[in-house]
Parts: sequence; C-alpha cells; structure tokens
Amino acid sequence: MLRDLVQLKEYAKGAPLPKEVELANRLGVSRNTIRQATNRLEHEGLITRKKGVGTFVTSHGLSTQLNSWHSFTMEMMQKGIPFENAEIKTCWIKADEKLSHFFRIRKNTKVLQLQRLRAVEKSPVVYFESCFHPRIGLSEEEDFNTPLYQLLEEKFSVVVVRSNEHIRAQLAGAMSKKLGIAPNDPVLVRERFVFDPGDRPIEYNIGFYRADKFTYSIDIRN
Repeated sequence: MLRDLVQLKEYAKGAPLPKEVELANRLGVSRNTIRQATNRLEHEGLITRKKGVGTFVTSHGLSTQLNSWHSFTMEMMQKGIPFENAEIKTCWIKADEKLSHFFRIRKNTKVLQLQRLRAVEKSPVVYFESCFHPRIGLSEEEDFNTPLYQLLEEKFSVVVVRSNEHIRAQLAGAMSKKLGIAPNDPVLVRERFVFDPGDRPIEYNIGFYRADKFTYSIDIRN
C-alpha cells in the first residue's frame, strides 16, 4: 500500500511523506507496519530519510528488483505505474556471434528483433532490444503492446522460467537521443538471457535504463 502511495503524482520528485501516525491512520495499519514498510522502501531507494527533517520520495521514481523478474510491462502494471510505448519497431537481423552462440544457431541466421522505447509521463525511461529464437515463430505482425511473456505463453505456448542477467554502467553515448539525455549521462545496461523449462534459449534482451530514473534493489537472505 505504501509502495503504491509513493508512486502517486502528489509525492513525485522529492515530495515529503506524511508522518508515521498520519500514514498509519490513512492506510489503516499500525505504526510498526509503516516503519517496516518505510525501511524496505528506503532499502530499495524509493525514499530517503533526512534526520530532523522528514522522509522524502527520491527522484529515482522507478525501482526494479533483481531477485524476481517479469516483463517490463507486467512489472510496471503490478506497481501501478502508468507508462506508454513511445516507440515499437520490429525488423529481421542476421545473428551475430553472440546471438548464434546463445541461440545455438548458425551465424547470419535471420532472427526477429523487437525495439521498444518506454516512457513514463511522456519522458523516455528505458530502451529495449529483444531478439527471439527462430523456432518460436514470432512475426512482425504480433501485438507487442501485450506483455511479452504473456504473448509468448498464450499464443505460442512458450513458458519462460529462468533468466541469466548481467548489469553494468556506462555512458549513454548513441542511446542519448532515444532516452532524451546527454551522451555523457550514465545509463544502466541490463542484458537478459531467457530460457524455457527445458533450458532452451528463448530471448536475448538488452535494456538501456536512465540512471536518474531507475534503482535496482536486491533482497539477499542466508
């Protein structure tokens, strides 16, 4: 509930949160529950505490966790964050060495590439490129406004169960124009290698996230 609250426009861009007592009354829970929730949101980078001043929503308005994964569409829908597809394009490309190795296909085999630019409140936040194994049978005619893994499961009976991911930071460079930032601004680059229950490769995805818009959080337990 508190997570949904901090995503509201009235608390955007550094707005202060109400005091614990007010939040507890507003949400109908105990102060201890509010305290636990704010501790978690602070850990995820969604809020920040300033001693003697109060608790504020951070400018990093979007948070994604690494201990679980979904399609971007589904993740934003679950968080109640409105977004739009600022750009959706498809094309056929020839598999390079990385794709041919991951998909276990011959180099230069044609694969479908999906390009998507996602925006929140008209502001670009992330650019994705996805490539799919040819055996799936995806075409350029698919409705890619549908959550991707939902589309794969419902139309192609492809279930994804595992994702091997690599994350690094770099300068925006050529991606700056798409993301509406300067070439020297930082971006988070997330590579995702997706598999089905038989450990067969399904999708290679690379995403370029605006570092001023996203926070990654990891929940590690012994």
